[in-house]
Parts: sequence; C-alpha cells; structure tokens
Amino acid sequence: MTDEVVLRRAVAADARAAADVWLRSFRAALPTVVRPRSDDDVRDYFQHVVVPSRETWVAQAAGGGIVGVLVLNEQELSQLYLDPHWRGRGIGDRFVALAKERSPGGLTLWTFQVNKPAHRFYERHGFTAAEFTDGSGNEEREPDVRYVWQP
Repeated sequence: MTDEVVLRRAVAADARAAADVWLRSFRAALPTVVRPRSDDDVRDYFQHVVVPSRETWVAQAAGGGIVGVLVLNEQELSQLYLDPHWRGRGIGDRFVALAKERSPGGLTLWTFQVNKPAHRFYERHGFTAAEFTDGSGNEEREPDVRYVWQP
C-alpha cells in the first residue's frame, strides 16, 4: 500500500508538529551531535521564527500527521527533516525537487560532516561539496560541510 503524502505550505497551526518532526529526525540521524537548544526552545523557534518568517513546507500524510518539513531561506535550503519512520519513501526527493523549483538559480545548504546519509542523498540530487569547516561557525560546534547545487 502506498502512503499518500501531500506537500503544502505550513501554517501557524503546523509549527509544533513540524518542530517535533525536526526533533525526532535530529535524534535519529545525528545521535552524536549535541544540541545547544532544548526541545521547547526548538518548538518556540519554529512557532515564532521558522513558520511565520521562512518559506516553510510540510509533508502531510493522508491520516493528517506532519511527517516532514522543508525550510527555504532565499537560496538556502536551511532545513529538510523527515520523521524517521517515513524515510525512504520519496518524500525527501519531492522536497528537493520543490526546493529546486522554488530557487531555480541554485541552492546552498549545510549539513554536518558526520551525516554521511545526507551527503549521499544531496550528492544524488546534484549537490556538490563546496566547503568543509571545523564547526566553529555553528552553534553545535560540529564540523560541517556546505553543499551547492547549480542548474
């Protein structure tokens, strides 16, 4: 059975569910990365900053639950997180296609160096590693890599 998922712009009422997807995904994908913010801080950030002032999209399952979140900030793909149980179903592919459609001139993003599955995912979608850092520029203090996609 194929799960039906709709991608749509987030509304204020989606902020908590989107933050919770982010939290579950971060814990599953990045267990060694220390988060400098509490769960409540992340939820507040989604409610007061991300959803109202960034181009935020959600993946909504047929049953009504939010299972993915994509955040664009101009030409930056700043967030792409999926509920761990919904990975491998093509939602991330659809989010990247949407991001490219919304930013046809190119995209940039950051991901942690330890997140090898993300590297493979983005490289499969035409992104190339452009810069590696020691993490001194992010609040997690975790080495990261900047990826770029040019059409």
